[in-house]
Amino acid sequence: MERTFLAIKPDGVQRGLVGNIISRLEAKGFQLVGLKMLQVSRELAEQHYAEHKEKPFFGGLVDFITSSPVVAMVWEGKEVISTARKMIGSTNPLSADNGTIRGDFGIEIGRNIIHGSDAPDTATREIALWFSDAELASWKSTTAGWIYE
Repeated sequence: MERTFLAIKPDGVQRGLVGNIISRLEAKGFQLVGLKMLQVSRELAEQHYAEHKEKPFFGGLVDFITSSPVVAMVWEGKEVISTARKMIGSTNPLSADNGTIRGDFGIEIGRNIIHGSDAPDTATREIALWFSDAELASWKSTTAGWIYE
């Protein structure tokens, strides 16, 4: 099974969307294996957004992600990375399809509710950055047989 990193950003936490987002992923059939709420340090934010360091919006990304608590999660399932990205929707909420998290709840690109890893290498890096091995639970859901052949 594949794993991915998702983070409900400060705007999603402040707007009370945590439960709704988790419910959508659980209803899809994905399994939550790591979950924590934290106030993100500047150091962690800068590491997370390292690929954007030279871009003009880098400082704004870091300021925003450190402005309020974030809910960090690791989800597991078949093709969870690409499927979660579809469920999240386009980066710009105004371009995101209805039915996606961003399409349903977002308006501004700078307040787009959630982050999701975009590829297996990114997911591996982000999971290791945000979670220790001890913070991840490996478990078998009793419903797995009803989701997977």
